[in-house]
Parts: sequence; structure tokens; C-alpha cells
Amino acid sequence: MIDYSPLWETMRQRRVTQYQLLKGGIDNKTLDSLKKGRNITLLTLEKFCAIIGCTPNDVVRFTE
Repeated sequence: MIDYSPLWETMRQRRVTQYQLLKGGIDNKTLDSLKKGRNITLLTLEKFCAIIGCTPNDVVRFTE
């Protein structure tokens, strides 16, 4: 399973808001998908990392 909880923790630690993500090119639909545990594209993952200044491991983890 894919777990996006690292994203929310990384955002909190780096003081990045959802508004900043929206201004950086992430849309509401994508944020909603993350909250519901749905898949995102690698391009979207790359955008998150660029906006937040992190690595993919700071956004997503895989669980059993």
C-alpha cells in the first residue's frame, strides 16, 4: 500500500501550507486524492519535491 503521511509531516516540519502547494501548481483534485490515499503520477511527486524542497521518501512510503 502507498502511504502519504510522510508528506503531511514534512510539510509541517518545513512550514509549507496547502496554499503554497496550490500556488506551486498542485491542484485541489490532487490534494484530495492524496488525502484519500489514491495514486499520483511521478510528475506530481516531482512537483511536490520541488515545492517543498525534499526527496520522494519525504512524501510517500510503501507499507504492507
